[in-house]
Amino acid sequence: MTLIGMMSDTHDKLEAVDLAIDFFNRSGVRHVLHAGDLNSPFVVPRFLKLRARLHYAWGNNDGDRERIAARFEELGMAPPDNFVSLKIGGRRIALLHGTQAEIVDSVVRSGSYDVVVRGHTHKFKIYGRSPLVINPGEVCGYLTGKKTVATLDLSNLHAEIVEL
Repeated sequence: MTLIGMMSDTHDKLEAVDLAIDFFNRSGVRHVLHAGDLNSPFVVPRFLKLRARLHYAWGNNDGDRERIAARFEELGMAPPDNFVSLKIGGRRIALLHGTQAEIVDSVVRSGSYDVVVRGHTHKFKIYGRSPLVINPGEVCGYLTGKKTVATLDLSNLHAEIVEL
């Protein structure tokens, strides 16, 4: 079983970021996909506690991108990108924030991915089969009142939303 974690929309909520990292560390995930909007450079060092590899896609509220990217590099993490294409556990995965629905729809219809991970709406949702589309919701809990992340077993594409 290859288990990965997914999160989005942390919006500088440090306590919630710590909760998510603790959950992922306890769950034994090997990769965490963050679908954007961590917002500020001071959030990046929190991910040093993560025992999984972090993949990050820019969000529309990420402020000082130059400084955020520098923090990722200083800490030995992969730099963020607008669109991240990954192959993990034999599965093709797209990671993006999803600010524009038509771009998400285009990626979904492309047939190039087994899984599409997106954020932006703050609403957790799992749908589709080919590809499976996952929005882990919001770690910050600002809009829905729920701090959520998601896990995905890549062997059978079983995804779950977890409230922190």
